Amino acid sequence: MSAERVLDELTVHQLLGRIVYFHVLLIAPDLPAADRAPASGPACCRHRAPASRSPETVLAGSAWGALLEVAAELPGHHRPCPRTSNACCAACRVTSAAAAAGSGWAAAEHRAYHQHSPAPGLLDACGRAAASRVGRVFAARHATACASLDRLTADPPAPETLPGVDELPLTGELLALWADPAATTQAPVVSWLNHCTGGLGDVRRVLESRRNPS
Repeated sequence: MSAERVLDELTVHQLLGRIVYFHVLLIAPDLPAADRAPASGPACCRHRAPASRSPETVLAGSAWGALLEVAAELPGHHRPCPRTSNACCAACRVTSAAAAAGSGWAAAEHRAYHQHSPAPGLLDACGRAAASRVGRVFAARHATACASLDRLTADPPAPETLPGVDELPLTGELLALWADPAATTQAPVVSWLNHCTGGLGDVRRVLESRRNPS
């Protein structure tokens, strides 16, 4: 294995680890009880067109599997293939899980900081951006093609529809890190998040203190 390949793998693991870390530490404690059963999304590439190729087993036991676990805790935002299994297109599974993280985190942060639910357009934009950015990294790492991912990346949400790190720090950092992983993983985009340990209430207090310094 080349040094470049090892570096790429470590970078991806760092990015995925940061998603899991912040989800468990800050997002999950503030998630409301699920108010609806998980809904299915469109069929994945493999179940729409069985001849398409994608690594079926690459998710099992890999760091990418942790992203699926995060999505499972966001049933109101996760839209997996109706026939979800290891036979699914792996890229489709990753993109649907990333979309759940993007929209689910944005919803949780917005509720915590503003005390009301965000506009649906914000959640859609965050979900699509996360799906295309994370999915693109996965497809490149595993040299796999995915028609659904191609359509997603061909029509990204407009930058002005996405929250910045000063508005929704966790969601904003997730989107920024995966937009250009090689350029951003050496240092976190929002370094002060590393000091937050008390859920989204802790993040809200830091945001307020930064906006209104005494």
